[in-house]
Amino acid sequence: MAKDDRSPSQDEHQVVSFRSGRPVAQPTVAGPTPVEDLAKFRAKESPEEYRHRMTVNVVAFAFIAVLIGGGLWLANTMAEIRKNQDCVSSGRRNCVPIEYSRER
Repeated sequence: MAKDDRSPSQDEHQVVSFRSGRPVAQPTVAGPTPVEDLAKFRAKESPEEYRHRMTVNVVAFAFIAVLIGGGLWLANTMAEIRKNQDCVSSGRRNCVPIEYSRER
């Protein structure tokens, strides 16, 4: 029977067994590697580039810190508003706590 003569239903029910428990041997490379050394492509870093990279890192850290702080503030505010809405929806009064100032 030629490969083209088989119907699709014959190919659907093939079982492939996978062997496990045996370590797979890693292929070894014989001879020189395709790229001998990448160090010749590395440029020397000047102090200005290092300073610029550190400045960008500090700005990115500050931006992420502001995003996290804003997200926490927003989540806290939403939880407080939800709590107050649940209190009002249940028919209670005086749900919002009164903050007293000690400046007298």
